[in-house]
Amino acid sequence: MKITVIGAGAIGGNLAAKLSTAGHDVQVADARGPEAVRAEVLESGARAVELADAAVQGRDVIVLSIPFGVAGQLADLFASVPDETVVIDTSNYYPGMLSEPIEAVDNGQVESVYTAELLGRPVVKAWNAALAETQRTKGVPAGTPGRLAIPVAGDSEEARKVAMSLVDDTGFDPYDTGTLADSWRQQPNSPAYCTELTFDELPAALATADRAKDAAIRDSLPERFAALPANPTVDDVVEMNRAAHR
Repeated sequence: MKITVIGAGAIGGNLAAKLSTAGHDVQVADARGPEAVRAEVLESGARAVELADAAVQGRDVIVLSIPFGVAGQLADLFASVPDETVVIDTSNYYPGMLSEPIEAVDNGQVESVYTAELLGRPVVKAWNAALAETQRTKGVPAGTPGRLAIPVAGDSEEARKVAMSLVDDTGFDPYDTGTLADSWRQQPNSPAYCTELTFDELPAALATADRAKDAAIRDSLPERFAALPANPTVDDVVEMNRAAHR
């Protein structure tokens, strides 16, 4: 597939590298310029381009891996994106930490529904509910026992299927969570969020999500991180997230 990844941070860089390794035609753009794209991201064939030069016509998929709440800055760019292009949102809302508070979301609007409104087009939510290091190091071939799962939500069944096939290409079992309105179940810090669950374990975690409780756990992140060892490992962070729901 022809894929454009916008955002070359930890998640976007991971995805650009993994998707190009899987054989897709990948270009990656970052607001900081092509020099912000790490060399290892490009080793498998992904191409770094200026954000203004990022091709949006003729691309099958655009992956948005940018800070939550800034998608509106790309609305002009997305005005020329064809309706059939699948747009995937990987962002998460951390008010007061990674984002300024956003009243609409604080009052209950689902994160990716808000992002879709900023862009003026539908999106699929995927890859948001796994740590960057989990995505970088724990992807394995399909059929591997214990393979971790990643939830995928979107209003278009066809778009969800495209996103799910790409999740599979990055080394994880895709789990169809239905419409975007229900994607709050994979937002921070739900039981399904960054807890490294398998396909069989994920449904129960999604079912037990509680919006108020999960938001409170999300907002306690600085205190919980402070209780971790110095230089915590990905396993330390996963265990912290799991422990918050015990």
